[in-house]
Amino acid sequence: MSMSFLPEDMNWICRPCGVKLQPSTVELSYLGSVFSVELPACPQCGAVLISEELATGRMLQVEQLLEDK
Repeated sequence: MSMSFLPEDMNWICRPCGVKLQPSTVELSYLGSVFSVELPACPQCGAVLISEELATGRMLQVEQLLEDK
């Protein structure tokens, strides 16, 4: 199961490559658990954009749930 966390505004550019970010399925891992997540990523270098809102919101909740196990 893949979750999607694409920003409403997909007009992001990879600074090193100068290429527009595209929706990509990436794997995130934490404490041995792996999650497939759709995030904006650079098609050239693979850099992934994780918004502050996602990092301090949903991802923090998942981290806390996994640590409590």
